[in-house]
Amino acid sequence: MEHAQPLPLRPWKTAAVVASAIAVVELGVLVVLAVGAIAEPVAHEAKRVAVERMLTPVEPRKRPAPGKALPRAETAVVVLNGNGIAGAASTAAARVKSFGYVIGSVGNAPRSDYRRSLVLFRPGREAEARRLAADLKIRIVAPLDGITPKQLLGAHVALVLGAR
Repeated sequence: MEHAQPLPLRPWKTAAVVASAIAVVELGVLVVLAVGAIAEPVAHEAKRVAVERMLTPVEPRKRPAPGKALPRAETAVVVLNGNGIAGAASTAAARVKSFGYVIGSVGNAPRSDYRRSLVLFRPGREAEARRLAADLKIRIVAPLDGITPKQLLGAHVALVLGAR
């Protein structure tokens, strides 16, 4: 059996290993210097932009003129079952959608003992609520009562179904 003997390092191999190690160290130093040189200006620019945005006044959202309703296709409606009859909200949502409204969500009202159906509106959306009520022949239109704007999930009005 022959035993393999390690090959002796030749001078050119030693020189290549040493040169590679020096190159790796130099690359590391260059990367650290580059990050340091780039990071400071980038941080200053980010801070300048953040301060500028904080000091720039925010333009108010465009709202329709008072009394002018959004088009039906842009009016979101939450349909809530307030009468306890299973499936009433989904049936009403289909009817609301047939008029061209956007259905925001369908679910149950906080209570299930509403005697009459009503349309509730968030501030500034009375015109949309009155139009929806007229489309559905509902007499009661009122500001949000018993439902928070957060519960509307971004919708403009809520249709609460009652027994009649």
